[in-house]
Amino acid sequence: MSITTSNSAEITEESNRGRTVLTDAIKANQTDKQWPEWQKNLFRIAFIFFVSISLPWNPEWYKVVFSIDWTNLHYRDPYDVARFGSGLEIFGRTLFGSSMNGYATYVITLIFAVVVGALWTLVVKILKKDPQHYIQLNYWLRTIVRYRAGIGIIGFGFTKLLPTQMPYPSLGLLNTDFGDFTLQKIYWLSVGIVPWYQVFAGVVEIAGGVLLFFRKTTFLGAVLLFGALGDIVYVNFAYDGGVHVYSSYFVILSAFLMVQDIPRLYNLFILERFTVPVNYYPTFTKVWQKYARIGVKSAVIGVFLFLFFYLSLVNFLYDPYKQPSTAGIKELRGNYNVTEFRVNNKVIPYSPQDTVRWQWATFEKWTSLTFKVNKPTKLDLSNGGGSPMKDISRTFELTGTGGGQRVFHYYGDPVAHVLYLQDKFKAASGRELGARDATDLSGGAPKPKKNKLRPEDQPDPNWISKAAWVNIGDEVNKIDSRAASTRRDREFAEAPKNEKRNRMILSYQTTDGSRVILKGIDQNRDSLYVVLDRVSKNYVLPKSTLDAGKYD
Repeated sequence: MSITTSNSAEITEESNRGRTVLTDAIKANQTDKQWPEWQKNLFRIAFIFFVSISLPWNPEWYKVVFSIDWTNLHYRDPYDVARFGSGLEIFGRTLFGSSMNGYATYVITLIFAVVVGALWTLVVKILKKDPQHYIQLNYWLRTIVRYRAGIGIIGFGFTKLLPTQMPYPSLGLLNTDFGDFTLQKIYWLSVGIVPWYQVFAGVVEIAGGVLLFFRKTTFLGAVLLFGALGDIVYVNFAYDGGVHVYSSYFVILSAFLMVQDIPRLYNLFILERFTVPVNYYPTFTKVWQKYARIGVKSAVIGVFLFLFFYLSLVNFLYDPYKQPSTAGIKELRGNYNVTEFRVNNKVIPYSPQDTVRWQWATFEKWTSLTFKVNKPTKLDLSNGGGSPMKDISRTFELTGTGGGQRVFHYYGDPVAHVLYLQDKFKAASGRELGARDATDLSGGAPKPKKNKLRPEDQPDPNWISKAAWVNIGDEVNKIDSRAASTRRDREFAEAPKNEKRNRMILSYQTTDGSRVILKGIDQNRDSLYVVLDRVSKNYVLPKSTLDAGKYD
């Protein structure tokens, strides 16, 4: 095969043109004078905006960081460090709002950036002197943004890689009519029933975050992040999922990291022109600068990748953050038909229209009793209690579920055969009132509104006797010792404040678990007598092949 003279000349000309383009690109990156004025103006605004939303300005964040016991960590500790709210939180706004009002943070921050950017431009014009350091500023701005995005998304990714964010449905949820679920709940359960898809989503998010830690792979990481989180934003709008504001945050960050390379890709793939990407990297000439750079990068990767993975693995195995972690009483676990039901010694026969009688009951493998009555209650629209250490506050079994479903947490006295039950739906809370904006740094359920309780409604701290507590044991130590943490100890030591919950105290009798008799006092202070007969349900849905938690 031969090349004609004319073709050879064209190749030579193209090669020369390529060298010219490369030389021009290098020269353009050596000086800021090549930047047109409009580009400098936009950069000033972008610099203020992305620095504002990428660094922690909220003093509460620093309180959280300094309160962490770094020698005895829980996985939520680095998660809270990574998932801080930024932007203009100094004005009382947060990135974690679930309503459209959450986007006010971006709008306010953008207005702030435009004003400060305009003042920056005005000062430059008045002084008639521009420092011309935009290339260096652009490098450091991109560094801040890519590390912020990388750290933040890895925290989310591990809750999917080790599937705890969207748990497999509990027995109570499997027994619930499809029409009694909210849109959000349907989506979360749809992902929860296919844990290996959830793992795949985690791999994508973590891979994107890791690629952002390195300058040469930043664009690939930004593309993964933009695609994965863009889909999550849309899903949350479509299913009313409630976390679209924070997922939009990563879309904005990844878009900024991509925008510099888009003209180059357009030039290469659409215009089919010779394209040479030339980027500015600072030269670290001093030894301490080189070691500082390596040290900071190593520390970030070590803490937010390797240590975070270990803590997330421990959480998955022994303390999955949305499921209760304490094992329930073994002989009670399973599904039951309610064959006899008495209130104040009065038999209430089965009727699907009855508003008092239980229709069915389920004891989970953890410390929850679920039953259904034909009396709807207000919906809990939170995402399931992602931050609490206490099992009673982990409400994934309850959230987004209507149709009269009741979920009670219990402390079991195995010696006296007594259950001390409390309703997981907490009255007089932000959730009850339909609030969905999480304002705490740990991303948990909405903070309760401070409503005054009447004296007769005040919770009784002594409703469980000291003798019963001896038999029940200390809940904080009822998980594997490898999952112990200062955070767990601290939260369990805190007394509940102004919590008004429905309570029941029921004794249980059973021989082999096939029949269970419950009797005692219900939430209305009436005497209750219930006979439960175990029923085996063969669900069409296959069992999970990747279960979180140990409940032996």
